[in-house]
Amino acid sequence: MTIRFSFILGATIAVAALIACSGNGPEPEPERAYDFILAGGRVVDGTGAPWFRADVGVKGDRIAAIGDLSEAPAESRIDATGLVIAPGFIDMLGQSEFNVLVDSRAASKITQGITTEVTGEGASIAPVNDRMMKAREPSYAHYGVKQDFRTLEEYFSRLRESPPAINIATFIGSGGIRDFVIGREDRRASPEELDEMKQMVARAMEAGALGLSASLQYVPDRFNSTDELVAMASVAAEYGGIYITHQRSEGNLIFESLDEVFEIAERAAIPAEVWHLKTAYKANWGKMGEVLERFEAARARGLDVTANQYPYIRASNGLHACLPVWVREGSTEEMLSRLNDASLRERIKSDMAADDVTEWENQWYGSGGAEGVMLSSVLNPELRKYEGKTMAQIGIEMGKDPRDALMDLVIADGGESSCIISIMNEEDVRTALKHPLVSVDTDSSARAEDGPFSETKSHPRAWGTFPRILGKYVREEGLLTLEEAIRKMTSRPAARVKLMDRGILRAGMAADITVFDPATIRDVATFEDPTHYSVGVRYVFVNGRAVVSEGEITDERPGRVLRGPGYRPTP
Repeated sequence: MTIRFSFILGATIAVAALIACSGNGPEPEPERAYDFILAGGRVVDGTGAPWFRADVGVKGDRIAAIGDLSEAPAESRIDATGLVIAPGFIDMLGQSEFNVLVDSRAASKITQGITTEVTGEGASIAPVNDRMMKAREPSYAHYGVKQDFRTLEEYFSRLRESPPAINIATFIGSGGIRDFVIGREDRRASPEELDEMKQMVARAMEAGALGLSASLQYVPDRFNSTDELVAMASVAAEYGGIYITHQRSEGNLIFESLDEVFEIAERAAIPAEVWHLKTAYKANWGKMGEVLERFEAARARGLDVTANQYPYIRASNGLHACLPVWVREGSTEEMLSRLNDASLRERIKSDMAADDVTEWENQWYGSGGAEGVMLSSVLNPELRKYEGKTMAQIGIEMGKDPRDALMDLVIADGGESSCIISIMNEEDVRTALKHPLVSVDTDSSARAEDGPFSETKSHPRAWGTFPRILGKYVREEGLLTLEEAIRKMTSRPAARVKLMDRGILRAGMAADITVFDPATIRDVATFEDPTHYSVGVRYVFVNGRAVVSEGEITDERPGRVLRGPGYRPTP
């Protein structure tokens, strides 16, 4: 209730401010026709309140009226009878910051009803220096993207010049900052380096970052200490930002990892959220209830902590994340050098098979070994014959130990391969999904059924997260009410990152609107065959313009950069 009330209050203040700003000006112009009216739909306004039947009128990029508009003039009228009219869905972790530079349609997102994507997990797309740009060069060159930005503001300018179909908002990543200042070595920052890292957070917040993010399972973010994270998060807090994190452990040390999240929230006096909450690996299945009780206890003592998730039992990340941390430390070239050193192979394989690791997240062992790790995508086209196969199958095809096969794939693809890992169970997913503190993310970049991103496989969450919840967990299983599910997808994330003119249907709010058929909406993508759009989303409007119309993707690209509360426009 606290989250819902705080958002409604904030939205009310935002609307009141809009009204106040216009109250003392010149005489209003004669009322013109609405650009369009969505007529006769079931309005689910995003607050969690029961649905009601109404028309929604839009002028420009704003919702102008909600009610009986049957006699109102409009340039077009869309019959929404039998459909749900909801705020545009907000993806709390989208990962499309690079992909929208390649394919601005964001097709797999808008066909889910997503209108805004939050991104920047640990290593945001900017700021970057020469060394970091060189490391990213293979992907940029492969997709023909020019690296013409270094700062977050320059990246935002790039998006303004060539806008995507969706809105983009980003965090500033502590791992990227560490990489910029220190590199990828496992050591503490000097006082001078920490000051520089804090200054970089301040500059990013003034450019419009939503807050500080961390991805503490991966190199180099894993090398940030709690004290260093507190120092950077404290700067983000001064600008009204939040701290959001991929936890240091989602498995055997999950409770200790949560303690670190709560400590950072308390010491930095900052709201905190956990990205893609899960209880990973079989030994931890069934612990989600206790995890959520710890969130509730932290909130009871005054900490503003929440989480988000995707509704699947398999995760996805870089194939090299199956390797021990000591192998991944440093540059990609250093990692590949270790993998090419025959004298280190047995040590690496032994570490991958260990069941008592606490120094790093052993996802190879936690996935059940070779059968639980599936190669999902590669950059090197010569390796595409292995996509969609488990490392057990690939090992047989290569005639070698699956762990050697994995290392050889990482070498052959220059560390660019991704994998899907079987690490969660359905009951924990359901337990988290029905909890009011948990919102929704895809944890995946935008894809498409055609074009450059159709050439490789991906996780089905990139294609079906939001329709899966609405179809499977709302319509078929009744785990959530329709109103509560949409609250998790709209006002809850908007309030969390302080996008106060989005996430709710009210006059004066941004015209980000999703219209779907509650009887047919569902996900289609599977792990074996993921490259399929979801069905049931009929219309999607971003800033008042249709990016999906009658179920088809349009040529509109109305997406905007959405900035955080610390934004300070340059003169």
